[in-house]
Amino acid sequence: MAAIVPTLRFERPLWRDGAIRIAGVDEVGVAPTCGAVVAAAVIMPPNCHRILGVRDSKTMSALQRERLAPVIRRRAVAVGVGAASVADIDRLNIYHATHLAMRRAIARLGGHDHVLVDGLRIADFERQVGPYTAIVDGDALVYSIACASVVAKVVRDRMMDRLARRYPQYGWERNAGYATKEHRDAIRAHGLTPHHRSSWQALQVLMAGDQLGLFDAVGVRGPAAADEADAADEADELALEGLVVTG
Repeated sequence: MAAIVPTLRFERPLWRDGAIRIAGVDEVGVAPTCGAVVAAAVIMPPNCHRILGVRDSKTMSALQRERLAPVIRRRAVAVGVGAASVADIDRLNIYHATHLAMRRAIARLGGHDHVLVDGLRIADFERQVGPYTAIVDGDALVYSIACASVVAKVVRDRMMDRLARRYPQYGWERNAGYATKEHRDAIRAHGLTPHHRSSWQALQVLMAGDQLGLFDAVGVRGPAAADEADAADEADELALEGLVVTG
């Protein structure tokens, strides 16, 4: 089946109504068992031409994403990236931590008129970010959200690559923190790191030695220590390092 090509169908009416800075927002890293959740917000110029090849980052290869991410940054009016650390995730839960990462990304744009966000409507989001539209499958259907999905995925993959150099046993450069067999076996052999989401039941079950099928279910979806706070802060720094927001 051919990949869906996102369009400007949602941006164009907003541009016509005078909303110039339309921010597409997406996240990556909800399902993995370790690492920060990362969100990106991207504002493209009004009436822009789409960049050939940009689509939902999940349908792209790593090489394609790495090639197109800098093109998106050059063409964009503004790009913001935000992260919610492992400590944030364990404190708030993944649902609220994801929205925190989105708000942090939006805050780094230097202003916006309207937000287009992937997924369902979010409680209290309009009070926090202003006018927004939630679009189910937005990363596949909406061009600015697809751009954000590519940027977020590249940032998080690079973060996991860097963490993998410190913790080479877990294969994070290949599995991005998802509960693959390789990752599960490494947890059994070496235990958890400060970057694992230790509050997650699936990890607690695995460490207790009784899987109950939880990791097998998670694995299908995709490839707590005293220093946890420091490690979580470092994860945020890695996620955001070298990112320049243009206004």
